[in-house]
Amino acid sequence: MAATVWKGYITFGLISIPVRLHTAARGERVSFNQLHKECNTRVKQQLHCPSCNTQVERSDLVKGYQDTKDEYILVEDQEIKKVQPQSASGMEILEFVQLDEVDPIFFDSSYYLMPEDAGRKAYHLLVSTMAEAGYAALAKIAMHQREYTVVVRPHKKGLTLHTMYYENEIRQVDGYGQDSDIDVKPQEIELARQLISSLTAPFEPKKYSDAYQQRLKELIDAKREGKETAATEAPKLAPVIDLMEALQKSLKGQRPSQSEDADGGKRARKAG
Repeated sequence: MAATVWKGYITFGLISIPVRLHTAARGERVSFNQLHKECNTRVKQQLHCPSCNTQVERSDLVKGYQDTKDEYILVEDQEIKKVQPQSASGMEILEFVQLDEVDPIFFDSSYYLMPEDAGRKAYHLLVSTMAEAGYAALAKIAMHQREYTVVVRPHKKGLTLHTMYYENEIRQVDGYGQDSDIDVKPQEIELARQLISSLTAPFEPKKYSDAYQQRLKELIDAKREGKETAATEAPKLAPVIDLMEALQKSLKGQRPSQSEDADGGKRARKAG
């Protein structure tokens, strides 16, 4: 079974449900080790104290908060544990919201929220009620030495939890979304709409994969067999001189089956 990353209670009203969290998604990638060029031996990172000029073992480490340039406030693990909020073991639902009101830019990591045996009935009651009402729950949970605001939503007859960034953590970029002075013609919007329609399809995650990681694996396999690997062709991007012309050429460049499917879908909608 997957490792438990948090264990405690989810509460709403006078109901407490014992639950545990499991990581729902984790990135996968080809990783490389750092080797000594002279002998191809993997190098080790050592902890070095410049003041004592000696190697430090991890058992000799303590936590310190930098107060001034060369001054640190030492903090013990037990002292940190003493100031843990109630959300370190209890996740209280603060309110229920419509999920589409939550901007996905706030989403961070995803977890499966699983019930302990003693809380299975109350857990499934919560899942069923939230799914029927179309609501997600906002709550708070403390783990990894910080308190998160989380959104909990019904998903495949269970509850999925997403940690969220706080508003002050969302970055602002000068100029983003401020091109209101650009004049877009109705004909351009219509052509763009047709192009988008021709590319519309149901969301199927299995269709997508990491081509870069696959190419790295192929490179490693080729190196193992003493073979060369062909270089990836660079994409050929033509400069956009006339937007209308580019949109029209894009539509003509779509496969007939895509266009026919889009047209067929339109005809079916009109007929309905």
